[in-house]
Amino acid sequence: MPFASPLRALLAATLALVTVSACAQDRPRDETPTAVASSVAPSSPGGIPDLAAAEEVARGLDVPWGLTFLPDGAALVAERDSGRILRVLPGRAPELVHELPEVVARGEGGLLGLAVAPGESADVYAYLTAAEDNRIVRFRPGGPNEVVFAGIAKAGNHNGGRIAFGPDGMLYVGTGDAGDSALAQDPASPNGKILRLTPDGDPAPGNPTPGSPVLSLGHRNVQGLAWDGAGRLYAAEFGQNRLDELNLIEPGRNYGWPAVEGTGGADRGFAEPLLTWPTSAASPSGIAIAGDTLYLAALRGERLWTTTLADGTAAEPRAHFTGTYGRLRTVTVAPDGALWLTTSNTDGRGDLRSGDDRLLRFPAR
Repeated sequence: MPFASPLRALLAATLALVTVSACAQDRPRDETPTAVASSVAPSSPGGIPDLAAAEEVARGLDVPWGLTFLPDGAALVAERDSGRILRVLPGRAPELVHELPEVVARGEGGLLGLAVAPGESADVYAYLTAAEDNRIVRFRPGGPNEVVFAGIAKAGNHNGGRIAFGPDGMLYVGTGDAGDSALAQDPASPNGKILRLTPDGDPAPGNPTPGSPVLSLGHRNVQGLAWDGAGRLYAAEFGQNRLDELNLIEPGRNYGWPAVEGTGGADRGFAEPLLTWPTSAASPSGIAIAGDTLYLAALRGERLWTTTLADGTAAEPRAHFTGTYGRLRTVTVAPDGALWLTTSNTDGRGDLRSGDDRLLRFPAR
C-alpha cells in the first residue's frame, strides 16, 4: 500500500472540563461560549430551510470548524485552535464533552472536521493536525482516542480537513496539497485527494485502485463534501488566485490541480467544475444539500451561496447574507431539516463582531 499503514494504538486522552479564558487567547474575546435565549422554531425534516428566520444558538466560540450531529439530535462543534469539542442544544449553554490534546493548531491547521458514524455506535471521528501530520481519530466523547488513518502531510495552509460518512457507510476525507502542489498528482500521496475509507481507516472496497484509499485526485484544498438524493458526491475546493470550484466527484477522475485552476482542462482529460467563483467572492468551505438546493459557506466572500441541483448539474448560484455575519465556515443540515451555519471571524482573518464566533440555525419550513 502506498501510504503509511493506519495506526491502531489507543492514545491516552486526559480530559478536563474547563471554561475558555480570555487570557488564553491572543485576540480580544468578550465572553465564553454561551447559549442565546430564543424561541427555537420547530423544523420539518422534509422542509426547506428558511433563510429569513435566523436563530442564534451559541456565541463566544473559538474558531468553530467541524459540525456534526449525534443520534439524539445534539450538535457537536469542534474548535480549531483549542482542540475542544462542545455539545450544543438550542437554549442550553455549550457543554465541553471531549478534548484532543494532540492537536497542534498553527496557521490553518488544528482540530478540523467532525463526523458521526451511521448506526447506533455513536463513534465520533475527527480530522486533526498533530505534531507530525494530519490524521483521523475515532472516539466516544469522554473516552480514549484511536488513530484510524495517519500520514497526511501538514502545513501552515492547505490542510483540507472535511470528513463525512457517505450513503454507502464509508468515510470520505477531503485533503489539501499541504502547499506542495505536486502531491495532488502523486497517486502515492494522500494529499490533494478525496479519500474513501472504511470506518476502520482502511481503503474502502470498490475504490478505483484496489488497496488505495484514493477516490479522486488533482485537488488543491478540499473543504466541503455533500451528497444529493441520488447519492452523487459534490466537493468544494479552494482555488489559488483566480477561481474557486464546486465539483461533481466521480471515482478515479482527475480534477486538474496544479495544471488547471477552474475550467479549461477537459481537452487534457481533467474533470471540469460545475461552478466557479472569483476567489474574492467565495473561498468555499463547508457545503450541505437539502432537497435540490446546495448551500456553500464562503470565507473570504463572507456570504452563503445557494444553487439548484438537477441530475448532476448546478444552476446559476445566488448569494445570501453578504457581509451580514462575516466569514462563514461550515454549513450542515440537521436531522430535523434545519440548516446550521458557523461563522469564522476569530480565526485571525476576519473582522470581529460582538459575540463572535457564533452558531446560527435556520429552521425548515
